[in-house]
Amino acid sequence: MQNVLVSGGGIAGTALAHWLVRLGFAPTVVELAPGPRSGGQAVDIRGVALDVIERTGLTEQVRAVRTRMRGMSVLGPDGTELHRSEEATYSSGRLDSEDVELLRGDLMEILHGNAPAGIEFVHGDSITALHEDEHGVHATFAHGQPRTFDLVVGADGLHSRVRRLAFGPEADCLSPLGTHVAIFSADNFLGLEEWQVWQRDGDAGYGIYPVRDNTELRIVFGWASDTPVERDPEAARKTVAERMAELPWERTRLLDALNRSTDFYADVMAQIHLDSWSAGRTVLLGDAGYCASPLSGQGTSLALVGAYVLAQELGRARDTGAGHRAAYERYERRMRPFVTLNQALATENPGGPAAEESVERAKNAIDLDAA
Repeated sequence: MQNVLVSGGGIAGTALAHWLVRLGFAPTVVELAPGPRSGGQAVDIRGVALDVIERTGLTEQVRAVRTRMRGMSVLGPDGTELHRSEEATYSSGRLDSEDVELLRGDLMEILHGNAPAGIEFVHGDSITALHEDEHGVHATFAHGQPRTFDLVVGADGLHSRVRRLAFGPEADCLSPLGTHVAIFSADNFLGLEEWQVWQRDGDAGYGIYPVRDNTELRIVFGWASDTPVERDPEAARKTVAERMAELPWERTRLLDALNRSTDFYADVMAQIHLDSWSAGRTVLLGDAGYCASPLSGQGTSLALVGAYVLAQELGRARDTGAGHRAAYERYERRMRPFVTLNQALATENPGGPAAEESVERAKNAIDLDAA
């Protein structure tokens, strides 16, 4: 039985572990956080990614916690409604679609709550070094004892530690999109009921929507800047507060919500572009290898589909004796066109019917059963 070290216990890493166990592998998932991460904004599961959820056996649970919006309003700088729609929202697309929007924390709870026996979860630790030889990959950790694994998967996000250790500096593959985003939660002080509000003033603005039966808000603040976001959370919060203070609409209450938030997160909107997603016995999955950015709306779907395809190819290569190199090559060959189309959703973004057509094409552009 091959043992696989998975760095990152988010959606990509946890979904991969599900499939690896089913295929007879022994995955160890190492996650820096002390437990499953519960925060985050609403995410989308679209197109072929819904087929992956169906094959995982989680469709009913996922649909039970989907967000339920009636529509959205687009506001001007002073809060005047400029446009409204009861057919679609910016966060999830058409409301009559079969696609599912749900909170990232809810999806993580479902994945962890249904994790099959055989997955070893190690929380509160991280990989510090990787050394490969003919026997496998020797990994050292910040806290745990060194161990040797047959394979290593970097599923640890945009700022992947595994990618840095095995592929080189982040600057060589990270492509900023000129936009930053901050996300935090608050009580529903706006009284929104299954209704989103989007507001823009110059190069900054909000997306705000209610969750948890309209008791909470998720506030997404975005702004254009070429200056990287500070990695220190409190320094980043100060920067966000300064930019938020420039917008007049609901300034006082939104700044108060920012200051009170306990789940504040901010980062650059960027994509990852690499010539290869594997190096020796190490391979990248999800945002670590091919982040499309939240601007694409497809990060979760790429993670779920990538996890399924990678596990499928590893199982096939083991059964045929082809080896991990063949598995990685087939995984990349199958996923590349899918990734390219979905990354283009963030960079081309034509708007209107053309955008809808691009999403429809991109979200289904892979065959899960390719031989």
